[in-house]
Amino acid sequence: MIALVLRRLLTMGLTLLVISALVFLVIKLPPGDFLTNRIAELRAGGEAASVAKAELLIRQYGLDRPVVEQYLMWVGLMPGPAGFSGLLQGDWGWSFEYDRPVSEVAGDALWLTLVVNVAALVFVHVVAIPIAIYSATHRHSLGDAVVTVLGYVGLAVPGFLLALILLFYANRWFGLSIGGLYDAAYTGKPWDWGKLRSLLAHLVVPTLVIGLGGTAAMIRRMRANLLDELAKPYTVTARAKGLPPLRALLKYPFRMSLNPFVADIGNLLPHLVSGSVLVSLVLSLPTVGPLLLDALRSQDQFMAGFILMFVAALTLVGMLISDLVLVWLDPRIRLGAR
Repeated sequence: MIALVLRRLLTMGLTLLVISALVFLVIKLPPGDFLTNRIAELRAGGEAASVAKAELLIRQYGLDRPVVEQYLMWVGLMPGPAGFSGLLQGDWGWSFEYDRPVSEVAGDALWLTLVVNVAALVFVHVVAIPIAIYSATHRHSLGDAVVTVLGYVGLAVPGFLLALILLFYANRWFGLSIGGLYDAAYTGKPWDWGKLRSLLAHLVVPTLVIGLGGTAAMIRRMRANLLDELAKPYTVTARAKGLPPLRALLKYPFRMSLNPFVADIGNLLPHLVSGSVLVSLVLSLPTVGPLLLDALRSQDQFMAGFILMFVAALTLVGMLISDLVLVWLDPRIRLGAR
């Protein structure tokens, strides 16, 4: 198992290196960049001092060098004007739009993104698994029909539309503003118990909105998988030998029906991040989604590149977690790995 994890970590490192090259290439494909466009605007307005500062940033970050050298300096494989200072050295770059280091702009947004999406992930599994088990074991019942209808509604309603509905009726019926992840009074202040309580209170609505679609999809898929497992000969044999119904359900059919969902953890985490961009805009959530959108619009290359690398790393970590859980969950996969 240790050898397997080490091999996967090495593969993840090489994969991130390839992804970084593709990300940097895609970002550099559009003509111009933030600074050159800004310099053109400043020169048109006659602001010489600001032009000098922009030109200094171009030289400082090597944006006047060939694209290959720019990439190597961004990753940290080649010394720049300030020596080795790239992603590998913990330097995330400079956000030209915010005129601040990327670490300062995106620092809080990164962990708030993780908090929101992990909460949505937990919500999906805690809610979907019991409902799917009930729906599969009570097939064609009234409860199964209700779950089916609600599942289709959850799949059909876009997250941003549900967010707009909740914003409207929360304000109309209760006079509440449910946007953001904490009260406006805590903006820019250090974290304490008061701010943490405000975060937990505001986390309910984003978790519900982001997790609803995933919950509905998981209920439908798990119901189908569980029904397929319950019809297999080993389950029928276990019941015929007198195994208690609950144990006959949870011992093997339930575990086997979980395999596809565990395998999807690597895709689910980045999907929640990318799929919640519109929800984050509607609910004014300080996550990386709106930051990425603004960075791509303004060609803020270091900000956009780092966030895309963060999503890629999240994908690879999720895939590693899913592989390890699958090895624990299914003995056949464990034997195959050896």
